[in-house]
Amino acid sequence: MALTKKVPIAAPPDGGWGWMIVAGCFLVTICTRAVTRCISIFFVEFQLYFGQDYSRTAWIHSLADCATMLCAPLGSLIGNQLSCRVAIILGGIMASIGLILSSFATSLEYLYLTLGVLTGVGFALCYTPAIAMVGKYFIKRKALAYGIAMSGSGIGTFILAPVVQLLIEHYSWRGALFLLGGLVANLCVCGALMRPISLKEEEINGILPTDEENIYSKQHNDLSALSVCKTDHTSKNDCNRSCLCLQSLQEYKFLLMPDFMVLAVSFLFLAYGCSIPFVYLVPYSLSVGLSPQHAAFLMSVLGIIDIIGNITFGWLTDRRCLKKYRHFCYLFAVGMDGICCLFIPVLRSFPLLVPFSVLYGYFDGAYVALMPVITSDVVGTKYLSSALGVVYFLHAIPYLVSPPIAGLLVDNTGTYTAAFLQSGFSMIFSSFLLVSAKLIKKCLTNRSNSSSTGSDPKLQIFVNNTEMDYSVAKGEECKMY
Repeated sequence: MALTKKVPIAAPPDGGWGWMIVAGCFLVTICTRAVTRCISIFFVEFQLYFGQDYSRTAWIHSLADCATMLCAPLGSLIGNQLSCRVAIILGGIMASIGLILSSFATSLEYLYLTLGVLTGVGFALCYTPAIAMVGKYFIKRKALAYGIAMSGSGIGTFILAPVVQLLIEHYSWRGALFLLGGLVANLCVCGALMRPISLKEEEINGILPTDEENIYSKQHNDLSALSVCKTDHTSKNDCNRSCLCLQSLQEYKFLLMPDFMVLAVSFLFLAYGCSIPFVYLVPYSLSVGLSPQHAAFLMSVLGIIDIIGNITFGWLTDRRCLKKYRHFCYLFAVGMDGICCLFIPVLRSFPLLVPFSVLYGYFDGAYVALMPVITSDVVGTKYLSSALGVVYFLHAIPYLVSPPIAGLLVDNTGTYTAAFLQSGFSMIFSSFLLVSAKLIKKCLTNRSNSSSTGSDPKLQIFVNNTEMDYSVAKGEECKMY
């Protein structure tokens, strides 16, 4: 007698509770990335209070960014092994404690530990799992969903920049950090929204479906190849540990993909250049004679335009006509941000710096929204959570060293010109690297296709992203997926 078995099949709804996941990720980006950006508003306050130079003070922002990205794989690991909800709630508690403890700081070294490391690690546990959850709920409207979710960074910067400046004026920097700690505690609420995706169930007649048989055979062969659990002397605990180790290795197979390796190198240069404007825009504005209110307003403009870039680029690249070109849209946005940075040293008044904030904010929002989409296109949805952990991990070292190096240039030259030039050229090179890799791959693919069709004219190869359908011209029809 045939047996009836329920087999779970993942089916992202592209809506429904997915929009609540987007809302939760939106709030997570406000409480993490926007708060990190607003640390630059405290830059001058810390420098004056502790009597330190640019380079040493810049380490606070660098450590916060570095810890957030360096511990991104830890956030992915906790999210995969336990749940995204647990990871985000735990991270919210840690980040809130870090900001509250920072309000009692007595030295820069104290701030390195609390505002830099503790708060940064808390943000890491929240950021990557929240972004990965959006990718699990959306496929067709993935770019739009990410655009809305990542726009929280821009909206948060727009709102928090003047608010933080007012809090510093009324309650000093200590009171402002204490109140930010209370705001960041809302990450625990965001974590509560991250409900694991429900799986549809399908009635299957038979003992074992084909997929389960394949999975079982693959796992059995892998374990046999590793000589695990095949002798009586191997304990059950050792077998479980080996299975867990094998599963963890399978989650990081994408590291051997050439496309991902090129993308990773590009991200290194992008991360080195993109953090400098957020750290030094306010100090540079003050150095050319702008008031603190005008300097904070520039950050607000950058934040609000960032939102438009997030949403419009996400919506546009979801259109059928641009969907296959969103890789080049990402490259264009990164290159334009680099060009904007090259022009900062000649912008020495408020009317000239406002257009910079508009352009830089728009293209920053554009590539930030497309970054997880591009990563998903390269590695697939299955490896998205682990891949994002690695991607943000790669941001750690550039985020750590770029602001202090820029600070050394400012201390030694007395101007911000060299700092902004290194930022611009680094981002332009990031874009150029991906463009070159894309063109080389296209040339090699065309050459391979031409040689294949030349040797056998009956063979037609249809390529779309990572899926290939082969058809021999004998009256068969090939359906494009």
